[in-house]
Amino acid sequence: MSSTRTVRAGRRTVEVHRPDKVLFPGKGNGKEYTKADLVAYYRSVAPFMLPQLRGRPLMLERHPDGVDGPRFMQKNTPEHYPEWIRRVELPKEGGTVCHTVCDDTATLLYLADQACLTLHRWLSRADRLQRPDRIVLDLDPADGDFGQVRAAARLVGELLDQLRLPSGLMTTGSRGLHVVVPISGDHDFDEARGFARDIADVLACAHPDLLTTAARKKDRGDRLYLDVQRNAYAQTAVAPFSVRALPGAPVATPLSWGQLDDPDLNARRWTIADAVDQARTDPWADMPPRGRSLARARRRLDDLRG
Repeated sequence: MSSTRTVRAGRRTVEVHRPDKVLFPGKGNGKEYTKADLVAYYRSVAPFMLPQLRGRPLMLERHPDGVDGPRFMQKNTPEHYPEWIRRVELPKEGGTVCHTVCDDTATLLYLADQACLTLHRWLSRADRLQRPDRIVLDLDPADGDFGQVRAAARLVGELLDQLRLPSGLMTTGSRGLHVVVPISGDHDFDEARGFARDIADVLACAHPDLLTTAARKKDRGDRLYLDVQRNAYAQTAVAPFSVRALPGAPVATPLSWGQLDDPDLNARRWTIADAVDQARTDPWADMPPRGRSLARARRRLDDLRG
């Protein structure tokens, strides 16, 4: 068994240590995947994933002993990381934190070698930290009922269409869906979160038997929770095409709105075995490269609220 392999990524060569180490043990119907499998997946998905990562501070979810071992949520970049990996030093209470930024394939593969299974990204970029260019609405079902998630997603999509805001769907790889709304980056986090909260309130008021904005689980009953809490400074959301630390290596995968009707769709529909095939269909082709201002959408939303 080889203890180290090398993988070429552009002008760089990345070492993969213990490539045969099992990170996802095969359990039940789940397939076994090794670190080499994780690296190979991230290498193949890099052309689709990197545009979603570039310039954004990351929080890294590491599982050095695989999904059955301890989990480490890593914000600060260790000193031993190669100098060519980009870092951004950001203020925090009582000091600073040096976040990793993944701008290229070599960095992505290095993180995979570090058993970083999941990348959680900021909704703003390092050069405009206070100005998010994404809003994320997390559709979190009460009891794993994906029919509930589908119904909620349709309602969110219809409202966003009324507001003339483009949006994209993404499986979380865990329980539900994310609705991602690209915005212009002209608003601060308070404005973006307030807008997301008002969208959630409008929908919950219109569909009180299906949707709720109650933060406490005991107050939700069997309703789907419209979670907007990620839309705040220094909060993160799982990055598109990230692997989740769950049996079978499911992937948080973008999909088209038309695929919402796929009878096989669920939050873990894609894994590292087939998420690249989905990526090649360009499911977010209708998402503009630059988001829209919330100014007009805010006026339309206020009109709907009466």
